[in-house]
Amino acid sequence: MKQIRRPKHVVVKFVVKFFPPDHAQLQEELTRYLFALQVKQDLVQGRLTCNDTSAALLISHIVQSEIGDFDETIDREHLAKNKYIPQQETLEDKIMEFHRSHIGQTPAESDFQLLEIARRLEMYGIRLHPAKDREGTKINLAVANIGILVFQGHTKINAFNWAKVRKLSFKRKRFLIKLRPDVNNSFQDTLEFLMASRDFCKSFWKICVEHHAFFRLFEEPKPKPKPVLFTRGSSFRFSGRTQKQVLDYVKEGGHKKVQFERKHSKIRSIRSLTTPPSEQHSEVPKQSCSFTFGDDADSPVVQSCRQGKELKASTEDVGQRRSPSLKKSPKEGGKVDGAVMVMMEEEEEVVKDRTQQNRSQSQQPSTAGSLTGSPHLSELSINSQGAPVVANMSLSPNLSPDTKQSSPLISPLLNDPSYIRTDDEEEVRRKRFPTDKAYFIAKEVSTTERTYLKDLEVITSWFQSTVSKDDYMPETLKNFLFSNFEPLHKFHTTFLKEIEQRLALWEGRSNAHVKGDYQRIGDVMLKNIQSMKQLTVHLRKHNEVLVELENGIKNSRKLETLCRDFELQKVCYLPLNTFLLRPLHRLMHYKQIMERLCKHYPPNHVDFRDSRAALAEISEMVAQLHGSMIKMENFQKLHELKKDLIGIDNLAIPGREFIRLGSLSKLSGKGLQQRMFFLFNDVLLYTSRGLTALNQFKVHGQLPLYGMTIEESEEEWGVPHCLTLRGQHQSIIVAASTRAEMDKWTEDIQMAIDLAEKSSGPTPELLASSPPDNKSPDETTVDQESEDDLSASRTSLERQSPHRGNTTVHVCWHRNTSVSMIDFSIAVENQLSGNLLRKFKNSNGWQKLWVVFTNFCMFFYKSHQDNHPLASLPLLGYSLTIPSESENIHKDYVFKLHFKSHVYYFRAESEYTFERWMEVIRSATSSASRTHVLSHKESHVY
Repeated sequence: MKQIRRPKHVVVKFVVKFFPPDHAQLQEELTRYLFALQVKQDLVQGRLTCNDTSAALLISHIVQSEIGDFDETIDREHLAKNKYIPQQETLEDKIMEFHRSHIGQTPAESDFQLLEIARRLEMYGIRLHPAKDREGTKINLAVANIGILVFQGHTKINAFNWAKVRKLSFKRKRFLIKLRPDVNNSFQDTLEFLMASRDFCKSFWKICVEHHAFFRLFEEPKPKPKPVLFTRGSSFRFSGRTQKQVLDYVKEGGHKKVQFERKHSKIRSIRSLTTPPSEQHSEVPKQSCSFTFGDDADSPVVQSCRQGKELKASTEDVGQRRSPSLKKSPKEGGKVDGAVMVMMEEEEEVVKDRTQQNRSQSQQPSTAGSLTGSPHLSELSINSQGAPVVANMSLSPNLSPDTKQSSPLISPLLNDPSYIRTDDEEEVRRKRFPTDKAYFIAKEVSTTERTYLKDLEVITSWFQSTVSKDDYMPETLKNFLFSNFEPLHKFHTTFLKEIEQRLALWEGRSNAHVKGDYQRIGDVMLKNIQSMKQLTVHLRKHNEVLVELENGIKNSRKLETLCRDFELQKVCYLPLNTFLLRPLHRLMHYKQIMERLCKHYPPNHVDFRDSRAALAEISEMVAQLHGSMIKMENFQKLHELKKDLIGIDNLAIPGREFIRLGSLSKLSGKGLQQRMFFLFNDVLLYTSRGLTALNQFKVHGQLPLYGMTIEESEEEWGVPHCLTLRGQHQSIIVAASTRAEMDKWTEDIQMAIDLAEKSSGPTPELLASSPPDNKSPDETTVDQESEDDLSASRTSLERQSPHRGNTTVHVCWHRNTSVSMIDFSIAVENQLSGNLLRKFKNSNGWQKLWVVFTNFCMFFYKSHQDNHPLASLPLLGYSLTIPSESENIHKDYVFKLHFKSHVYYFRAESEYTFERWMEVIRSATSSASRTHVLSHKESHVY
């Protein structure tokens, strides 16, 4: 009474403060019962968000504990009068189906099963505290036994383990996390979050201090001595036993056991619990099994978690649950849920909590029996011991879905149909984006600029940090490289902020009447493109930067190893030298975007003049740098291929140009055998995949193009899509997978032969290191191969490094297709970033992902703030279609990607973005013939 000013308006509740990672640590039946009541309350209040299947399973155990074994009539009556979750009506059949399987289960066993399921949910024990990051993005902070968690909505996007946290502090309403230095310096030392007020910030800081002390310390921390004169900082400390002390105390028998029998609480008395739907269930119910960790803070699992990587095991299908009419109040969002006293502002909430409190007090105990497992728990279990299982988030090395091995994606995020997070469709509807096409064009500038800035950071931040740790890279090269990229990064950081500020004003409903001021983008583009001209001096040097870096790698084995190791890092999701070309590619993107904008605007539009001026400026820059970019692309591609080939030393010689690579079958004495072919303007190489650590391709033979002839020979050899290549010293027979592939190869080889004939004559030096099995004229149809070579074509790609499995060469090998330099050049222009909703063939929920499309591949992130992709999907060989009526999608702006048995559905947010995704993906899934491409595109010089 002394502490509470208005006791009539206060309800004192008994709540759980610390949620243990393993409920098996709760040795007393009474304690497990109290925790079960907390889980039940969290379900009712919408804190414990989960999918429909999990919710139904949880409720079925609660019903079993309250009324006993299944009886359909009693079940329906009980569920009609007791609400355990918002919109419970849609789940009643599923709840009763689960309840039917619990026959014979005692209330104590039901409590145990309830906690077993609940502890694996991502939102178990989570109390969200609204905040913003440095960029102003709305997020939620939470604290758990493993450390501090960051959520976007109800999706965990980052975690800071206690072992990595050096200091927690707050300054007014800024919450600061200081991290211990990382081995790779992969993140900043101090993280800053902005909360609603100083009181909210201090309250969350206290909760963090208590959780750290309870779960991490062996003993209760000693109180801080009070200073004599001046106070500095808070003297707040955790008081009470730590988790270790509590467990030791129970083991030693120091506590007095409470006689407690658990009984069914509502067999004869069914009360109505009228709880309004919690506003948190208007959020997207996103759920997966969360891993919990003990004191092994330095485990690789935890280290991955620190970098924001999703470490989750998939559970079951997620349905869609929404209550769009409810919104979260700032005051409610700021409550400290760990406090014992909760101030109720509305009398209705007081009545509700008193009703629930009386209901809890009325529950009586019963005898406990042996634990019986629910058959449905197998869907949720990680393993029998409850130990964490690390989910592999990398691309599956095996890209061949028709084999018995894993599919192209082994990430649960992208491959398990049961691992779904539904999108909040009502929230999307409420946001009401502007419908003008110009808005979506401007938004494309913003989304692709985010990706471009991340790509620059791969060089200016990640790579610079790597090379600064040693002296493997010469100082002159280091200065030359980073002095040309840092000004670009600084400029585009400011550029992105301006674009996002304009979009924020454009989206604001209050600004709808001032279209001329905010609803345009041409003025921002013109201003920045004009400023970008001053950076042309740096862009012109990128050719030299690329050459100098490759020369440095060639002359230094240590630098070569350093760069190769850096490429294996997840942040380097493309070949390293590809990032050096990004600034020139970005200019082409600006040009394309401004062309679309000018085409959309009528001449009298307020933004037309600025847009036309910006287009003229960027077109001039592109024209000046286009020739240099073409040379750099060829140079980069030759050096990238060099890493994939064994048996050659001088692939990247002056004058050599890459034309096409791909998989063909070569006819030998042992029949048709798959080979990778590489076509250049002077030579054709054929290779097989070797057994090296990186699964490089071993060169078996080389055919000079000078004097070569090509002819179709299907009838002669009885092999479909068959060609005979006759050289001056050697002839081979090859077969393509389809007629279209054969036509592409025929066209490109004939063009390369014509170019070789027009040159001065045969090249005196083709490959400095001739392959050991170079064929003599009398071995034209027989390949002599070692046992290693034979097994190489059958060996699983699981031995290779995951990163190498994502190169274009390996994708072409497994998809039995090919790509040309023209395709690579088109792919450069067809890059796109943005949010997409993804759905599997057999799932009923949509998952929101940040998707980056580049280099014939879709890279998937949880949000645009992630440093590296969680998984990727190479699209070579895939088909792009629109779902048919029989597929029952019933959504707008949906496209379908499928390859053999693999089917993915993606949904865009608008007609414009849908058309853009279709356009760019079509460029990767259905490459046109050379004749068709060159009729619409400037010819490249080969």
